[in-house]
Amino acid sequence: MKEIVLQTKIKVCSYNELSADDREVVDAARAATSNSYAVYSKFNVGAAVRLKNGVIVKGSNQENAAYPSGLCAERTTLFWANSQYPDSAVLTLAIAARTEKGELPVPIPPCGACRQVILETEKRFGETIKIILYGAKESYIIEDGIKALMPLSFDSEFLE
Repeated sequence: MKEIVLQTKIKVCSYNELSADDREVVDAARAATSNSYAVYSKFNVGAAVRLKNGVIVKGSNQENAAYPSGLCAERTTLFWANSQYPDSAVLTLAIAARTEKGELPVPIPPCGACRQVILETEKRFGETIKIILYGAKESYIIEDGIKALMPLSFDSEFLE
């Protein structure tokens, strides 16, 4: 029998330890939580991406009484960015969340569906996306792209 060991490298830092460029994307994600439509869960999520052309695009979660009809902040942001700037790769993705009590102290990770969309975006442009998960107390930086959060992932290679 063979054993496979999977490892993920995550940098843990404070907001002040982020670079100025990374703080800019994080601040856009934090601001995007204010545009969230989360009347049912009261869980406001914002996401922002920096594109290769320098543009920052942000989005937020949009709920619906029929829960499956809503959409997460990450997918809202990536779909908008990819539709408006189809030739510009995503370099950085930041995610932030808050509740009625304020910003969460620790970061939230993207859900499985969002991870799959991030994977497809990386594949589309052939670029690894730096992922920053923001928390008021600490943030996580994943520089190795979505495969660090989604090992053994399914992508187009299996369809060839």
